[in-house]
Amino acid sequence: MTTRKKSEAMKFLEETAGRPLTLGGLLESLRVGEEMSQAAFAKKLGVSPSHLCDIEKGRKVVSPERAARFAKILGRSREQFVRLSLQELVDEAGLKMRVNVEDAA
Repeated sequence: MTTRKKSEAMKFLEETAGRPLTLGGLLESLRVGEEMSQAAFAKKLGVSPSHLCDIEKGRKVVSPERAARFAKILGRSREQFVRLSLQELVDEAGLKMRVNVEDAA
């Protein structure tokens, strides 16, 4: 997928959600799309349901390492999950910067 297509997809997701896409928002969308309860999805990710709820609601930030692990478990893009994790850390720090991530391999 090209960078342009990625940014168009991200814009669509953000417009649909009515807010910038976060890792928690992405996880919630995937969970709902798979018609899974928070408890079942949390078990799949290896976290407690309350912790997943906190991630989905933006009360907890996921480390890049854990984001990569979640991506692997879900069969999704590691780069996207890590980028969202890092973006949340940058945003929390109040920095007006955009994060881009590329696989080094």
